[in-house]
Amino acid sequence: VQLQASGGGLVQPGGSLRLSCAASGSIFSINAMGWSRQAPGKQRELVASITSGGSTNYANSVKGRFTISRDSAKKTVYLQMNSLKPEDTAVYYCNADVRSYGDTYYMDYWGQGTLVTVSS
Repeated sequence: VQLQASGGGLVQPGGSLRLSCAASGSIFSINAMGWSRQAPGKQRELVASITSGGSTNYANSVKGRFTISRDSAKKTVYLQMNSLKPEDTAVYYCNADVRSYGDTYYMDYWGQGTLVTVSS
């Protein structure tokens, strides 16, 4: 199983970006998916998550600005980021709880990370 994240880049304060993360491989089903971020010198923090049923959870720092969504048919999770601030600068990582064919349990997989830089 692999997760491929994309969509990062340089954006001015107040701008928007949309991150995508596609899962591939021997996947029977996916439970929760999410995005975390790690800024330089800081610990990784959860940004947003979404269950297979569509329930969402957000860090207080991004509520009202970020929106997480998923396309289960495409095995893809998205993070729409609006009103970006310099403090949103970080490497963003996606993760997914995946059950592979032949398994009876879920495992947590992580993508490689995509850099988001918010600067004028």
